[in-house]
Amino acid sequence: MAERSALSGLVVPVPEAEPVVAAHRSRLDANAALGVPAHVTALFPFVSPADLTADVLARVARVVSAVPTFDHRFGRTDWFGDDVLWLAPDDPAPFVELTERLHAEFPDHPPFGGAFPEVVPHLTVGHGHPRPALTEAELAVRAGLPVSGTATAVHLLTEDEPGGRWTLRARFPLRSR
Repeated sequence: MAERSALSGLVVPVPEAEPVVAAHRSRLDANAALGVPAHVTALFPFVSPADLTADVLARVARVVSAVPTFDHRFGRTDWFGDDVLWLAPDDPAPFVELTERLHAEFPDHPPFGGAFPEVVPHLTVGHGHPRPALTEAELAVRAGLPVSGTATAVHLLTEDEPGGRWTLRARFPLRSR
């Protein structure tokens, strides 16, 4: 089996959600312990960290800067199957548009590797744990909803090494309204 190379991803951070989800994510989402903040994924997997050239970064900046900042509100939880608990944005359209624009610019990097037929914007609370643990977290998280904020940037996160910590590599501001 070939060892995979380190990854990168483009995400919309949702710091407003941290007070509601951080404790649950730290227990139920291994990515949180590796430095990944509460977020909605814009494009993952993205370009290998070794291939993040000045041209690639300029292309991301150009795409992202054409998208206006947008307000978001997460008012409910939802599930993928029985093992992924997530927060659902009331209006997923701005997140979908951002992903579609980035994918159009980088067609070799489909959202989630092309594993899913449609983009479903979400903020993961937990995954890969027994349903009772996730359900307990869901009840606690619901008490803190809704979570509202404004998306102002896309962050480029990179793995330090395969399976390692994630680091903020670049910040790309959305266009001011």
